[in-house]
Amino acid sequence: MRGDASVAAGLPAPLPSLAHHLPLVVMPRSIDGPHGNPLLLPGPAGQIEVLLDLPAREAPLGLAVIAHPQPLLGGHARHKIPQLLARALCEAGWRVARPNFRGVGASQGVHDRGIGETDDLLAVVDQLHATQPGARLALLGFSFGAFVQVRVAHALAAAGRPAWRSCLLGLPIGDVAGQRCYATPPPIGDTAVIHGEADERAPLSAVLEWARPAVQPVTVVPGADHFFSGRLPVLRQRVLAQLSTTPEP
Repeated sequence: MRGDASVAAGLPAPLPSLAHHLPLVVMPRSIDGPHGNPLLLPGPAGQIEVLLDLPAREAPLGLAVIAHPQPLLGGHARHKIPQLLARALCEAGWRVARPNFRGVGASQGVHDRGIGETDDLLAVVDQLHATQPGARLALLGFSFGAFVQVRVAHALAAAGRPAWRSCLLGLPIGDVAGQRCYATPPPIGDTAVIHGEADERAPLSAVLEWARPAVQPVTVVPGADHFFSGRLPVLRQRVLAQLSTTPEP
């Protein structure tokens, strides 16, 4: 069944760069923390609230954009999984952006089933990446955020500027709990797919079926539920391994 949060089939249309149409960002040294304020960027549906974590090192390893879970179910940029990943990647030397989707926090607009949210993340990527041209771009997403990041990855590749690597966690495919349906595009580029064996919201069987045509490897965390309860250290380690800039021996 397809409810209000169902997603239209098909890949995102290639989008031109928004950097020429939106004001360039002048970023402070640190904005996310007890003494800072979120960054507000212009987007297709109004302002986008972005939590930005800056590493101690002067030359970051690149820009990592982390997308949070389903906003209709209370997902936000400070959810435990985006927060965990942001802390780990920032400590590893990455500049990390966690946008709030439409209607969450200070982000304007209304939920758009992943379509408008794709446009919003592309706007964030354009503006933040423009301040560090040529830097590595990593896309990460959990649950609904993983679905959006697959769309973002396809749009960037179609525009001739693919992401360096991606991490998709708890990716929803097809019909899931809550009468939602996700027409998730196929995997693209250097992508790590990490899924819980006992995921009760996004069944592992659907992910394996989605991955099979492209022979996309899937890392299965034994016994893990959708939120990787009790398995967060494993999740952290696998994400850091995917985004390591040190060549394997």
